Amino acid sequence: MRPTSLSALVVAALAAAAAGWLLLSSFYAQMPRLPWLPIIVLAALAIAEAVLAQNTSARIQHKPGAPRVDPLAVARFAVLAKASSLAGAIFAGFSAGLLAWLALEPTKAATDDVPAAIGGVVASLALVGAALWLERACRVPKQPDQKDGDDSGRRAGRP
Repeated sequence: MRPTSLSALVVAALAAAAAGWLLLSSFYAQMPRLPWLPIIVLAALAIAEAVLAQNTSARIQHKPGAPRVDPLAVARFAVLAKASSLAGAIFAGFSAGLLAWLALEPTKAATDDVPAAIGGVVASLALVGAALWLERACRVPKQPDQKDGDDSGRRAGRP
Protein backbone atom coordinates (compact mmCIF):
# COMPACT_ATOMS: atom_id res chain seq x y z
CA MET A 1 0.00 0.00 0.00
CA ARG A 2 1.36 3.40 -0.93
CA PRO A 3 1.47 6.41 1.40
CA THR A 4 -1.25 8.99 1.02
CA SER A 5 -0.41 11.57 -1.61
CA LEU A 6 -0.55 15.16 -0.41
CA SER A 7 -1.51 16.26 -3.91
CA ALA A 8 -4.56 13.97 -3.84
CA LEU A 9 -5.61 15.51 -0.53
CA VAL A 10 -5.21 19.04 -1.91
CA VAL A 11 -7.21 18.23 -5.05
CA ALA A 12 -9.99 16.66 -2.97
CA ALA A 13 -10.05 19.70 -0.68
CA LEU A 14 -10.21 22.13 -3.58
CA ALA A 15 -13.03 20.21 -5.27
CA ALA A 16 -14.96 20.09 -1.99
CA ALA A 17 -14.38 23.82 -1.44
CA ALA A 18 -15.90 24.57 -4.83
CA ALA A 19 -18.85 22.31 -4.05
CA GLY A 20 -19.36 23.97 -0.66
CA TRP A 21 -19.28 27.44 -2.19
CA LEU A 22 -21.78 26.50 -4.92
CA LEU A 23 -24.10 24.68 -2.52
CA LEU A 24 -24.19 27.53 -0.04
CA SER A 25 -24.58 30.23 -2.65
CA SER A 26 -27.55 28.39 -4.17
CA PHE A 27 -29.42 27.16 -1.09
CA TYR A 28 -28.36 29.29 1.89
CA ALA A 29 -31.79 30.89 2.29
CA GLN A 30 -33.45 27.47 2.76
CA MET A 31 -30.77 25.96 5.02
CA PRO A 32 -30.81 25.78 8.82
CA ARG A 33 -27.85 27.00 10.87
CA LEU A 34 -24.62 25.09 10.44
CA PRO A 35 -24.51 22.21 12.96
CA TRP A 36 -21.77 21.64 15.54
CA LEU A 37 -22.17 17.87 15.88
CA PRO A 38 -20.03 16.95 12.83
CA ILE A 39 -17.29 19.23 14.14
CA ILE A 40 -17.33 17.50 17.53
CA VAL A 41 -17.22 14.08 15.84
CA LEU A 42 -14.26 15.09 13.65
CA ALA A 43 -12.39 16.49 16.65
CA ALA A 44 -13.01 13.28 18.62
CA LEU A 45 -11.77 11.20 15.69
CA ALA A 46 -8.66 13.37 15.44
CA ILE A 47 -7.91 12.86 19.14
CA ALA A 48 -8.52 9.10 18.92
CA GLU A 49 -6.27 8.73 15.88
CA ALA A 50 -3.52 10.83 17.49
CA VAL A 51 -3.56 8.59 20.58
CA LEU A 52 -3.60 5.52 18.35
CA ALA A 53 -0.66 6.87 16.33
CA GLN A 54 1.42 7.47 19.45
CA ASN A 55 0.60 4.01 20.83
CA THR A 56 1.22 2.23 17.52
CA SER A 57 4.52 4.01 16.99
CA ALA A 58 5.76 2.96 20.44
CA ARG A 59 4.71 -0.64 19.83
CA ILE A 60 6.30 -0.89 16.37
CA GLN A 61 9.56 0.63 17.63
CA HIS A 62 9.58 -1.86 20.55
CA LYS A 63 9.82 0.80 23.22
CA PRO A 64 10.16 -0.49 26.81
CA GLY A 65 6.81 -1.32 28.38
CA ALA A 66 4.97 -1.37 25.05
CA PRO A 67 3.22 -4.68 24.28
CA ARG A 68 3.77 -6.60 21.05
CA VAL A 69 2.13 -5.25 17.94
CA ASP A 70 -0.52 -7.20 16.04
CA PRO A 71 0.32 -6.96 12.31
CA LEU A 72 -3.33 -7.27 11.26
CA ALA A 73 -4.31 -4.43 13.60
CA VAL A 74 -1.56 -2.24 12.12
CA ALA A 75 -2.86 -2.95 8.61
CA ARG A 76 -6.34 -1.93 9.74
CA PHE A 77 -4.96 1.24 11.32
CA ALA A 78 -3.21 2.10 8.05
CA VAL A 79 -6.46 1.70 6.11
CA LEU A 80 -8.28 3.82 8.72
CA ALA A 81 -5.60 6.49 8.40
CA LYS A 82 -5.85 6.64 4.60
CA ALA A 83 -9.63 6.89 4.70
CA SER A 84 -9.59 9.49 7.49
CA SER A 85 -7.05 11.70 5.75
CA LEU A 86 -9.16 11.80 2.59
CA ALA A 87 -12.40 12.37 4.51
CA GLY A 88 -10.74 15.09 6.57
CA ALA A 89 -9.40 16.80 3.45
CA ILE A 90 -12.84 16.74 1.83
CA PHE A 91 -14.52 18.13 4.93
CA ALA A 92 -11.78 20.77 5.33
CA GLY A 93 -12.26 21.91 1.76
CA PHE A 94 -16.04 21.94 2.09
CA SER A 95 -15.83 23.94 5.33
CA ALA A 96 -13.33 26.33 3.78
CA GLY A 97 -15.68 26.91 0.85
CA LEU A 98 -18.51 27.59 3.28
CA LEU A 99 -16.30 29.91 5.31
CA ALA A 100 -15.21 31.87 2.24
CA TRP A 101 -18.81 32.37 1.14
CA LEU A 102 -19.98 33.28 4.66
CA ALA A 103 -17.17 35.81 5.05
CA LEU A 104 -18.39 37.66 1.96
CA GLU A 105 -22.10 37.55 2.90
CA PRO A 106 -23.15 40.64 4.88
CA THR A 107 -26.19 39.13 6.66
CA LYS A 108 -26.49 38.41 10.38
CA ALA A 109 -27.29 34.74 9.72
CA ALA A 110 -24.03 34.36 7.78
CA THR A 111 -22.09 36.06 10.56
CA ASP A 112 -23.64 33.65 13.08
CA ASP A 113 -22.53 30.63 10.99
CA VAL A 114 -18.88 31.72 10.71
CA PRO A 115 -17.73 30.12 14.02
CA ALA A 116 -19.13 26.73 12.97
CA ALA A 117 -17.37 26.99 9.61
CA ILE A 118 -14.08 27.88 11.33
CA GLY A 119 -14.57 24.95 13.72
CA GLY A 120 -15.15 22.65 10.76
CA VAL A 121 -11.92 23.73 9.09
CA VAL A 122 -9.89 23.37 12.29
CA ALA A 123 -11.35 19.99 13.31
CA SER A 124 -10.98 18.51 9.85
CA LEU A 125 -7.38 19.72 9.48
CA ALA A 126 -6.65 18.17 12.88
CA LEU A 127 -8.12 14.90 11.57
CA VAL A 128 -5.94 15.06 8.46
CA GLY A 129 -2.85 15.65 10.60
CA ALA A 130 -3.66 12.83 13.01
CA ALA A 131 -4.45 10.46 10.15
CA LEU A 132 -1.17 11.21 8.40
CA TRP A 133 0.67 10.70 11.71
CA LEU A 134 -1.11 7.35 12.21
CA GLU A 135 -0.25 6.30 8.67
CA ARG A 136 3.39 7.16 9.29
CA ALA A 137 3.34 5.29 12.62
CA CYS A 138 2.20 2.14 10.82
CA ARG A 139 5.33 1.94 8.68
CA VAL A 140 7.70 -0.92 9.29
CA PRO A 141 11.04 0.42 10.56
CA LYS A 142 14.06 -0.21 8.37
CA GLN A 143 16.31 -3.02 9.53
CA PRO A 144 20.00 -2.25 10.00
CA ASP A 145 22.27 -3.58 7.28
CA GLN A 146 24.03 -6.84 7.98
CA LYS A 147 27.35 -5.27 6.93
CA ASP A 148 27.62 -3.64 10.33
CA GLY A 149 26.71 -6.84 12.20
CA ASP A 150 27.68 -10.47 11.90
CA ASP A 151 28.24 -11.37 8.26
CA SER A 152 29.97 -14.72 8.82
CA GLY A 153 27.18 -16.60 7.01
CA ARG A 154 27.86 -14.86 3.72
CA ARG A 155 31.62 -15.11 3.78
CA ALA A 156 31.95 -18.73 4.89
CA GLY A 157 34.32 -20.76 2.74
CA ARG A 158 35.98 -17.72 1.14
CA PRO A 159 39.52 -16.60 1.92
